[in-house]
Amino acid sequence: MNTDPFTQGDDQPVVVIGSGPAGLATAAELTRRGVGAVVLEQGAGIGAAWAARYDGLRFNTSRLHSALPGAPFERAWGQFPTRDQYVGYLAAYARSRHVRVRTHARVERLDRRGGTWRVTTPAGILTTRHVVVACGRFNVPVLPDWARRERFGGRLMHAFDYRNAAPLAGQRVLVVGAGSTGMEIAHELVGVAGTVWLSVRTPPTILFRMMLGAPGDLPVPVMMHLPPAWVDRLLRPMQRRVVGNLAPYGLPEASAGPMTRLRNRGGIGVAVVDPPVVDSIRSGAIRVVPAVDSLEGEHARLADGRRLRPDVVIAATGYRTGLEPLVGRFGVLDERGEPVERTGRESAPGLRFVGYVARPGITGYAGRLARRAASEIAARERASRRARRGSTPPASPARSSRGPAASRE
Repeated sequence: MNTDPFTQGDDQPVVVIGSGPAGLATAAELTRRGVGAVVLEQGAGIGAAWAARYDGLRFNTSRLHSALPGAPFERAWGQFPTRDQYVGYLAAYARSRHVRVRTHARVERLDRRGGTWRVTTPAGILTTRHVVVACGRFNVPVLPDWARRERFGGRLMHAFDYRNAAPLAGQRVLVVGAGSTGMEIAHELVGVAGTVWLSVRTPPTILFRMMLGAPGDLPVPVMMHLPPAWVDRLLRPMQRRVVGNLAPYGLPEASAGPMTRLRNRGGIGVAVVDPPVVDSIRSGAIRVVPAVDSLEGEHARLADGRRLRPDVVIAATGYRTGLEPLVGRFGVLDERGEPVERTGRESAPGLRFVGYVARPGITGYAGRLARRAASEIAARERASRRARRGSTPPASPARSSRGPAASRE
């Protein structure tokens, strides 16, 4: 890793933004093909976004589907690696594949100039023919309207700022959001915090990491090719048998099945947890309450009119990409701020996005998309070299059928 100021000699054919699995895999595949690439990471180390998550984070998908191509996880880690194991895995992956990473290199601006991109960072400007954006889908914490009104007399925090339960010992804590993160944080607080409430607006589809003695995600690659409604009908009886009926505890059965939610909402509304989390709900250690309507003084007002008095509110209310300031003016994002073209193909001349597909086992799948992107970039670079030597000119950059060309400011 390197944090020195950029010089003209640092310019590379490819600049990759983000040192998560998608960014590192793209750079590794480019390096393997003899194409120069540099990864820019705004944090202090490789995989900084993962390192910033809560201490108890574990993968929701098993080792078989979650490793980068050609780099399996260690068997000693079990089926579901921890946060720290994964961050170490990414650093080792970068070292073994000679990936060049510049840390503390936040990209402030991208500009298209005469067939090349100018990448502005605090350390200087890089000029490159190709930019691969791989910052990840969970980049900027999202707070609901009621949390942004700043009327609460207690402590309000996003799940992004939560590390572990110890600082909240003895306090009354309201966790808002019943996805995997919200439910796991609530469970961590049991026995440490004085009172734990879990606020639920839309009942989640609950799945266990292990189902009937095997990782629950093993059949997912096959299921992704089947009609979602058919898969939901297949899974619902098994889910009822394994998870059980939680309606008496404030969690009625979800209206949509897991595959429908995965396809339509990128997995929002699916909570993958371990059985002890559900046991804490059944025992009353986690008290399920309705959605929060507002924060007023020292109270949280619920949708049913009740008022709670938490010391701390943790909003496990999701993330957005935060890509608008960087590439919003190029017309390559949809209304949610997600890339329109998410498969590693060009969104605009010389601009690609890798790692923005919502599906289980995203690490392994992002690695396959990185291979595609690197292969196409390498082919473009070979054609460009032939043209500079005076042979046939390179083909014009293919415009994606799913995204417009970049503006030329």
